[in-house]
Amino acid sequence: MTGTRSLTGFDRRKFLGRVAAATALLPAVGDAALAQQASGHAGHDQGGNRVVGEVDHATNGFDPHKILWDFDVGTVSTQSDGRQLREWTITAIDHEFEVAPGIKFAGWSYNGRVPGPTLRCTEGERLRIRFINSSSHPHSMHFHSIHPARMDGVSGPSLVAPGGEFTYELDAKPFGCHLYHCHAIPLKRHIHKGLYGVFIVDPDPTRHPEASLQAESRLMGSPENAKWQEMVMVMNAFDTNFDDENEFYCVNSIPFAYFDKPIRIEKERPVRIYLVNITEFDPINSVHVHANFFDFYDHGTTLTPTHRTIDTVMMCQAQRGIIEMSFADHEPGIYMFHAHQSEFAELGWMSHFEVV
Repeated sequence: MTGTRSLTGFDRRKFLGRVAAATALLPAVGDAALAQQASGHAGHDQGGNRVVGEVDHATNGFDPHKILWDFDVGTVSTQSDGRQLREWTITAIDHEFEVAPGIKFAGWSYNGRVPGPTLRCTEGERLRIRFINSSSHPHSMHFHSIHPARMDGVSGPSLVAPGGEFTYELDAKPFGCHLYHCHAIPLKRHIHKGLYGVFIVDPDPTRHPEASLQAESRLMGSPENAKWQEMVMVMNAFDTNFDDENEFYCVNSIPFAYFDKPIRIEKERPVRIYLVNITEFDPINSVHVHANFFDFYDHGTTLTPTHRTIDTVMMCQAQRGIIEMSFADHEPGIYMFHAHQSEFAELGWMSHFEVV
């Protein structure tokens, strides 16, 4: 099949019924093979019409495998008072992209990618973000941080008309894993269509001398730190026929992206995941890791895990946190992780780590 498909009239629950009926007829095979066959039905068969091929990441302008590892540290300079200043330029555009093979979504994006750039800084720095609105609708940047009212991105000059721009200035606090998104009305559309991103504030080690050695291992200062394998995962979803019900669920915007092409993990190096849920139209999303347990730092605003040794965490929209885990004692192989709402998993939120 070629060309762009319309999902008008698509009923995801009828579709999942077809998936269940189809998988019930599968031969008795191993769990991994069964999961792969079942997910193949869910990921590539819409309403009985076979969708084949791969998403064109180059045409989309972003690749979920690159977004995973990409931290934007901006441009750094020193102010006259000796304080460090970190700056970025972010542009909002109208952006149609391919969600699944042959299925286009009329979205919006920051700097041509969904999610937007992962902004990374250190606690206590002064941040300056020049925001340019090149879209045909009013947009803004609202940071989940501590900042002045005039920088909130809700009204006044910080809510930017098409063709306009505004410079947000705020201090990097508190440390943690945070979120930014457009706060224009209707809010559910401006978020759902792609205007969101991750905002990481690393703890300043000079401010936290009381931290234990384990906690100090999180005081990054640089995304190139060799000890940790760090990645960003934004749980999102897409309502492709605009009926306020999602047809696809994913991490970093493309369903089954890490199922078909697993995330390569070196078993001797610990893993840190900056996890954010920005799913619209569903109250809760979740992640479950197979064959392993992890420590979780809720919102990342603590140096001590808020949950130790768990294998599943659930989040409402805008909730986020940091996962830390190790595969050092595991044999090499393919390990699954996914949403533990089965419907979400069958509609795209199903992934693999490849431990080597």
